[in-house]
Amino acid sequence: MSLRLREITLHLDESEASIPEKIATLLGFEVQNIDSWVIVRKGVDARRKQDVRRVYTVEFSCDDEAGLLANNCHIHTLVKVKDPHPFEFYSLKSRLKVLVVGMGPAGLFSALALAEAGAQVCLIERGRPVVERLHDVHDFWSGGELKSESNIQFGEGGAGTFSDGKLTSRINHPTTGYILKRLVEFGAPEEILWQAKPHIGSDRLRGVLVNFRQHLLALGVEIRFSSCLTGFEWLNHQLKGGIINDSEQIECDRLILAVGHSARDTYQLLADKNVKLDQKPFAIGLRVEHPLELINQIQYGMRSHPQLPSADYRLAWNDPESKRGIYSFCMCPGGMVVNASSEAGGLVVNGMSDFHRNAANSNSALVVSVNPDDFSATDVLAGIHFQRQWEHAAYLAGGSGWHAPAQPLLEFLQGRGGKLVSSCQPQVVHADLKTCLPDFVTASLRKALPVFNQRMRGFVGPEATLIGVETRTSAPVRIVRDQHGESVSHQGLFPAGEGAGYAGGIMSAAVDGIKAATSIINTN
Repeated sequence: MSLRLREITLHLDESEASIPEKIATLLGFEVQNIDSWVIVRKGVDARRKQDVRRVYTVEFSCDDEAGLLANNCHIHTLVKVKDPHPFEFYSLKSRLKVLVVGMGPAGLFSALALAEAGAQVCLIERGRPVVERLHDVHDFWSGGELKSESNIQFGEGGAGTFSDGKLTSRINHPTTGYILKRLVEFGAPEEILWQAKPHIGSDRLRGVLVNFRQHLLALGVEIRFSSCLTGFEWLNHQLKGGIINDSEQIECDRLILAVGHSARDTYQLLADKNVKLDQKPFAIGLRVEHPLELINQIQYGMRSHPQLPSADYRLAWNDPESKRGIYSFCMCPGGMVVNASSEAGGLVVNGMSDFHRNAANSNSALVVSVNPDDFSATDVLAGIHFQRQWEHAAYLAGGSGWHAPAQPLLEFLQGRGGKLVSSCQPQVVHADLKTCLPDFVTASLRKALPVFNQRMRGFVGPEATLIGVETRTSAPVRIVRDQHGESVSHQGLFPAGEGAGYAGGIMSAAVDGIKAATSIINTN
């Protein structure tokens, strides 16, 4: 394929098979001159509810491509496709020993890059393999015990294993295409290569993780589960190894620290070892849940259509008085709200969706920005204490039995009205949600909700439920690193991913993991 044409639109009743005819009509040549074509991007334009359309970018080849370009130079959406520059890693000059801590996206992709470059890689994860982890999570949701090392936050795949499997990112990096292709290689749906908003879904992601692990093992990567980093070995300021489970030292030349944003004991370990850390802004708030068909109606002007995906949304507003941002986060169409707790006495919720996004409800976080001035200007771990404070309040508001506190949105906003319906597992209990939020967060949400309703008529209504609390939007700490990705205070330590405070989401964490690996490879 050597030509690309953007902004090809189809009505909902038109078949994708008509795309070649659309190309030929728009560019003024015979359809039989198209040798081959492929969809490279697909999205939805719902700005006009009476005429929702699907929008495509297509690559195609034909006999006289130069002439076609010359005759259609006024069409800015037609361009010649440049030959892609393949993304590849250099081979290591010497066989480094690298310890990678954490099997989320950053850890997995850094281990992959290093192993394929010839490093001797040991990959450790404090939690359990994904199948066993899934059993532990469902047992917890069914009323069983919360396992501190095997839950929604910890285990193979990281926190993203129980999410929507979103692969969108605001970063533009050459490795993003590489990451998508590798995920497809490991079993992700091929559609992620061309969807405007690609996602794998929590159900499909589990199989991808198993295949990813098998590939790493075939490359010679040593993988250890139930292995928590509890210390370091240093000699003359040079890293010599990591201590695992307080009992074993694993020797290494470099250590990639790819723990998630909930590895609070690891942050404490780093602080105790005088690793340079900074406080970092984050956000807290609630989950909001609506019927799927209501969100479809608001966004598309119809409750459902076989040619349309479950509708999503993104909302944001900056309060001109407080200067705080209030916004939706991690929107899960056709999904469920889940109890994502990882510590005794603290309750936190999140959202997830399967690949088909066809559950009865849609949900999203509604969060308010939090700055270091809101909790402490001195203690570098004060953000963690702040999170714990409100997670404990939510735990108490839910009755101290892992039931999430919830409230009809109208009642939260106006004092009365609405009904309490939620998909949250194991279940929800009615509570006054202002008791498990800082006053400024409650006030900010109450100011933002009417604004959001102006943008999405029906967003504030009797069918909406709020569930608390959402505190793990991002890391409250940043592990300070230099331009090469190495800790500014401890040589040989490479912080990466969400837990390091440099990424947010599967794609950006994976990219950050590759950056860490590349830095090690290129400086060897």
